[in-house]
Amino acid sequence: MLKDITLGQYYPADSVVHKLDPRVKLLWTLVFIISLFVFDSVGSYLVASLVLFGLIRLSKVPFSFITKGLKPILVLMMITVAFNLFLTPGTVLVTVWKLKITEEGLKAAGHMAVRLIYLVMGSSIMTLTTTPTSLTDGMEKGLRFMRTFKVPVHEIAMMMSIALRFIPILMDETDKIMKAQKARCADFESGNIIQKAKSLVPILVPLFISAFRRANDLAMAMEARGYQGGEGRTRMYPLCYEKRDRMAYVVLALYVVVMFIAARFMTLKFLMGLVG
Repeated sequence: MLKDITLGQYYPADSVVHKLDPRVKLLWTLVFIISLFVFDSVGSYLVASLVLFGLIRLSKVPFSFITKGLKPILVLMMITVAFNLFLTPGTVLVTVWKLKITEEGLKAAGHMAVRLIYLVMGSSIMTLTTTPTSLTDGMEKGLRFMRTFKVPVHEIAMMMSIALRFIPILMDETDKIMKAQKARCADFESGNIIQKAKSLVPILVPLFISAFRRANDLAMAMEARGYQGGEGRTRMYPLCYEKRDRMAYVVLALYVVVMFIAARFMTLKFLMGLVG
């Protein structure tokens, strides 16, 4: 399960998506996630699916590698779907004991499942095709207008980048600690929920110690190199827009327009009429 967490990992490849400016990818991800929650028609989900799978194909990241990131959220998704399925009032379709499945609940559960899946996959494309350094530079330069309001943009971008970078590191560390504990006859699978929770204590203590040690080493390394924040700092590779980045913005604008048209006109009845 720990190896299935792809958030924060970088997958090197020679693709158009990898070469895009990080600001473009950040805006694309933000707009894509917002569109999933603003537009909820069948047509809009169809358009989002075509765009998402098209980006996966262009990124040259294996589809199986992206879908691995869905496994850790399966429990959360099942709970969310169950709540929407059984607790949404409306026209009753099926009654199971005291639980009622309504038509509105079925639609809400389906929409929420699609949103969660596409949200994780869309975010994974950004992190898998962008290095932490590029992500920090893109966030800092894209949010530099907030400096007018005395917001420490560089520090915020740096913290988020470090947090993303440490996710796979901590997952690998957790996996090593679990294997070491299992070699000492530790049992993490048998027993009830309370017993399983207690069995995690031998993992959490060394994990916290390792995390604090890594954080301390990182702080000492930054101090040794004279790190003083974002003021006056230069970059080895300054960000500048190229032709492909401008084209990506144009495609993003077209995506928003097509999503609006799809949500307005491409309803389920309309699509069934086209198929018929």
